[in-house]
Amino acid sequence: MVNRLLDTLIDRNDEHVASLSATAFDDCRDTQRPPVVSVCCSDSRVSQEGMWATDRPGFLFTAGNIGNRVRDDVDGTAVLDGSVAYPLRYADTDVLVVVGHTGCGAIGAALTAARTGELPNEPGVRADVEELVPVVEAGLDHPAVDADAPADEVHDPLVEYNVHEQVAFARDSDEASDADVYGFVYDFHGSYGDRDGAVYLVNVDGERDVDALHDVVDDEHADHVASLL
Repeated sequence: MVNRLLDTLIDRNDEHVASLSATAFDDCRDTQRPPVVSVCCSDSRVSQEGMWATDRPGFLFTAGNIGNRVRDDVDGTAVLDGSVAYPLRYADTDVLVVVGHTGCGAIGAALTAARTGELPNEPGVRADVEELVPVVEAGLDHPAVDADAPADEVHDPLVEYNVHEQVAFARDSDEASDADVYGFVYDFHGSYGDRDGAVYLVNVDGERDVDALHDVVDDEHADHVASLL
């Protein structure tokens, strides 16, 4: 019996092949020098290539996981995740972008765990959410967050807080010490603006002040700077 979903995947690949120019891989077939590594939450609604309109191979090195985390644990030591460290150290990448998104399920699960102690049952999911619980607990202490407010009111501010924490961890790592690190939130809930799919700049190399962030973008992009904190 023909598997229709499998056929759909192959059809989509045919569309991808057709969209590539004859020279698409000429500059990166045997090596890669992507200028940007982007770390985003694993979510079907959030396409990293899509949000950055990536139209050619070799521009964007992508990494994704539950909660857009840049931290990994190796033998009990917190280190920069290998998918992030690799391009920074071995592919001449000099910009790291951390992207959270509104309505993030991982942050929601971590908030539930922080308030009730309840964690997901699946071991892998549980481990990822557990890493986010201390971040969420710290975020609930932020002066702009009402720790007693309903979950839907604190959810997206905590998403942004997590982006700040991931940026801070990356900047403290040896691998990202010479990189520019930007923090964004991808919005499709109207939390920052009224354009679904827009990214909002919330952090540049640790700077969070909205006025200061406006100074580093063109005036035409001023509406991409915002904060819930």
